[in-house]
Amino acid sequence: MQSILEQDIMYLPGVGPNRKKILSTELGINTFGDLLEYYPYKYVDRSRIYTINELTSDMPFVQLKGRVLSYDEYELGKRRKRLVGHFSDGHGVMDLVWFLPSTKYILQTYPAGRELIIFGRPTVYNGRYQIAHPEIDDASQTDVTKMGMQPYYSTTEAMKKRGLTSRSMERLTQTLTAKLQQVELPETLPDFIVAPLHLMSRKEALLGVHYPKNTSEMQLARQRLKFEELFYVQLNILRYSLSNRRRYRGYVFRHVGKVFNTFYKNNLHFELTGAQKRVMHEIRADIGSGRQMNRLLQGDVGSGKTLVALMSMLIAIDNGFQACIMAPTEILAEQHLQTIRSFLTGMPLRVELLTGMVKGKKRETLLADLAAGEINILVGTHALIEDNVVFNSLGLAVIDEQHRFGVAQRARLWKKSKNPPHVLVMTATPIPRTLAMTLYGDLDVSVIDELPPGRKPVMTIHKYDDQQTSLYNGIRQQVLLGRQVYIVYPLISESEKMDLKNLEQGYETLCKVFPDMHLSKVHGKMKAAEKEAEMEKFVKGETQILVSTTVIEVGVNVPNASVMVILEAQRFGLSQLHQLRGRVGRGADQSFCILVTNHKLTKETSKRIDIMCQTNDGFKIAEADLKLRGPGDLEGTQQSGMAFDLKIANIATDGQLVALAREQAQKIIDGDPECNKPENAMLWTRLRQLHKDDVNWGDIS
Repeated sequence: MQSILEQDIMYLPGVGPNRKKILSTELGINTFGDLLEYYPYKYVDRSRIYTINELTSDMPFVQLKGRVLSYDEYELGKRRKRLVGHFSDGHGVMDLVWFLPSTKYILQTYPAGRELIIFGRPTVYNGRYQIAHPEIDDASQTDVTKMGMQPYYSTTEAMKKRGLTSRSMERLTQTLTAKLQQVELPETLPDFIVAPLHLMSRKEALLGVHYPKNTSEMQLARQRLKFEELFYVQLNILRYSLSNRRRYRGYVFRHVGKVFNTFYKNNLHFELTGAQKRVMHEIRADIGSGRQMNRLLQGDVGSGKTLVALMSMLIAIDNGFQACIMAPTEILAEQHLQTIRSFLTGMPLRVELLTGMVKGKKRETLLADLAAGEINILVGTHALIEDNVVFNSLGLAVIDEQHRFGVAQRARLWKKSKNPPHVLVMTATPIPRTLAMTLYGDLDVSVIDELPPGRKPVMTIHKYDDQQTSLYNGIRQQVLLGRQVYIVYPLISESEKMDLKNLEQGYETLCKVFPDMHLSKVHGKMKAAEKEAEMEKFVKGETQILVSTTVIEVGVNVPNASVMVILEAQRFGLSQLHQLRGRVGRGADQSFCILVTNHKLTKETSKRIDIMCQTNDGFKIAEADLKLRGPGDLEGTQQSGMAFDLKIANIATDGQLVALAREQAQKIIDGDPECNKPENAMLWTRLRQLHKDDVNWGDIS
């Protein structure tokens, strides 16, 4: 028998076929259940009536009760009018204002003298309070004491054009929740989870989240629904991870041999940090366990992730296997090649590069040697996953800047070996713990939270764009000391022609400002060979200043560069600013990052700039970035193969609930690894419903 929540939304009074079409297209609402799970984004307390003499201009919303004394109409052009209603509640007079093509509807529906409930945001105009386009209810048909918290729903422009506003959505949810009052709604969490956590029942929460009587009820309803949403996300992640561990047996790297020991003794000319040693122990435990390793390695820019990856690859070689490292760009791949070859100087190991630039006879020879097992480490881009790239025995795959690759690409790397190789994914973009638990929940996480000794923190300074003289003097001083400088211009895709023009003009200006210095210029529109040649000049020290777009965000390692100037820094996000800053501070000299902005900064932009000036800690910056921007579309969720859409929970602000949900889900997986215990039947049934399109339930008996 069909549940009421599965009924077609078209049959809800007030919807019909036309509204159903737009609700389905714009919001994905097709059933009663979909509408019930379309939650308000905010609430306003409608239980209180204010008086005009209580108003202040900083009030967000107010509700007043009174009458329109009279109306005045003003022509604003051929098809535009301004209508002003002079409203009084006995404690003062204020104006209600509308800008409309026609005033007929307002004048007929709300004639002067009728008692009304007015709701809106008060502002001051010409010394008098006014509310523009207020919400209006007939006072004789409205019981304010029963209005409670009024919900507000997000709507699209297309919906508004068709008359589906937040108020319209409110009326639809009112109709639906009235229908559900006397109907039993199925519970989706067992009592052994609900009771100890003091959660509302699902029905109480679903009704209460739309029309709570007060703030307390609203918070309890939202907490229950957030927990449930996060719990099932975590349960699916953990179930998926368990299934993969059982399905894929890993190669056993039994010993650390001659290759690793020779490198450690002869080629490693400095002590590993404590964090690097800890992570190596974690990797060693994985690759010797007999199960396939899937580990995420987080580490700030310059923390030594590449060295850890190389040492892991050397263990694979010691055990008779090949290794590869896949990077998102050719620049980064070539950087890895140079770094690895310099580390392995004098060792009889063959390290090669495969990118789209490797063609013809050279490519044929490389692929033949790879299949014959003559290449120990292959470094490359997406070219590594092409069908004609065949390894002799791939034992370890390293994926750099994990968020740039999708799950399908990772899966294609797996198929390069009889058994899936061990996988180490790396990111220099620090991920807050609560986000990592959700985005990369199927991966074990290692963190390098320590920089190599001798590194001085980069000093970050904020300057305004009218302080060019002191900026240029500072750059000149550093160059005279023998240092090199990056100057970065923004390149935003929507207006890249304008931005590119700014970079070209800026380059010409800088050549005039520093006529005695050599400058390079790099941007994404240049031909690859030309770009590489300019970069190479800077790397070799032939040019002192590199004028660039964000193409140098990753993959450029010039220890002598000590200044990073970021122009129009207000146009960059925190994560990108931090990545750019990571290009300097790689040598022993004091380095500087100069953030240049205009004076017209928003409150949020000022916060971003302040955070950058206050800390170099990538994880603190990531936490702040998450709170400022929110999780957005949770870029990277596709990496685990378990994309999800959070309807009410917020990874940025619900960290404690994420941890609690993870803990409860882990208990279920630990106690019921076969997913078949009767007491958990409700959970597995619900998980099937939620993920019927994207979960391979053949793994569950």
